[in-house]
Amino acid sequence: MIDTADKALAAKALLPNGLRDLLPTDAEHEAKVVGRLMKEFHRHGYERVKPPLVEFETSLLSGSGAALANQTFRVMDPVTQRMMGVRSDMTPQVARIAATRLRKAPRPLRLSYAGQVLRVKGSHLRPERQFGQVGIELIGPLVAEADAEVILLAASALHAVGAEGVSIDLTVPTLVPAVCRALGLEPEQMAQVRAALDKRDAAALRDAAGGAGDLLQSILAASGPAPAAVERLAAIALPTEAEPDRARLAQVVALLSAAAPHLSLTIDPVEQRGFEYQTGLSFTVFARGVRGELGRGGRYRTETGEPATGFTLYTDTVLRAIPGPGPGLRLLLPAGTPYKRAHDLREQGWQTVSALEPVADLAEEARRLGCGHVLGAQGPEAV
Repeated sequence: MIDTADKALAAKALLPNGLRDLLPTDAEHEAKVVGRLMKEFHRHGYERVKPPLVEFETSLLSGSGAALANQTFRVMDPVTQRMMGVRSDMTPQVARIAATRLRKAPRPLRLSYAGQVLRVKGSHLRPERQFGQVGIELIGPLVAEADAEVILLAASALHAVGAEGVSIDLTVPTLVPAVCRALGLEPEQMAQVRAALDKRDAAALRDAAGGAGDLLQSILAASGPAPAAVERLAAIALPTEAEPDRARLAQVVALLSAAAPHLSLTIDPVEQRGFEYQTGLSFTVFARGVRGELGRGGRYRTETGEPATGFTLYTDTVLRAIPGPGPGLRLLLPAGTPYKRAHDLREQGWQTVSALEPVADLAEEARRLGCGHVLGAQGPEAV
């Protein structure tokens, strides 16, 4: 009978692939980290919004959200009989809020958000299908200063929660398409060029691009640490159509280098995977020794065509890049401790746990309940 009961409990604890429970300590740690990130955003003038978990499919997957259609869970609304989607990314939702409910708010509009998202499947680097997103959107200005602001804020927020070895990888996903169009490459050629660049395959790139192969190869070779990569890219004779992308990249790198000279910056001018709905300068955030990306951001346009930029940090990866939860000041109070006394201790920063009935050995009870201290006659005492 016991064995059967244990099996039943184990079956209830089994979760679908990519989903998990966060237990005490870890759940509290995540909440504190999210709170510190949001506080940093607030310090820079970003106001918090809270979009719903589920929206009508027609609005959730419009505009930039269309790129996420294959990652979105669909459900039927039993009230309206309309299809709804569970959000797989919060950026399109914030863009919708800016374009609708806050369309008359003064620009530049600075918004922040935090919440959970759900995806149909995970990736090799992120097998989780549900995870937290924390981020900001800067809507309205189409200037290099806006791009620099969001990148600097991403670095500042991660520093505030203890992340070390943070690096920013800059890319311009519109650069290569602009070059290909200017050189008259057919759509089929452009797809082959894109595949070769994704694989960093120089031979396949020359075969796919024909006479444009040398130019594209030189752009690929310009990757590396900034500002040296900017200098290599500046030496390439790009078509006129691609010049605005190159100029914006150089301007933003100059702003970042002046504001944060110790920030690690690299440039990959041909990277496009994961930036399908970006319309200009974009970036990925990494941390030394941490698997996967801490976040992504970049230029896009809202459904109404308004320019915007921002970033999203992934809390699961951020937590791997920072120190774990500390022991905390957890204090066991003997049964009968006056409420006022307990209140005063909490005001001092203690987390109090009240014994609901007398126990023979308070120290042993404290250890059993995960408390590092007990309240003695002279005050808190370590156990």
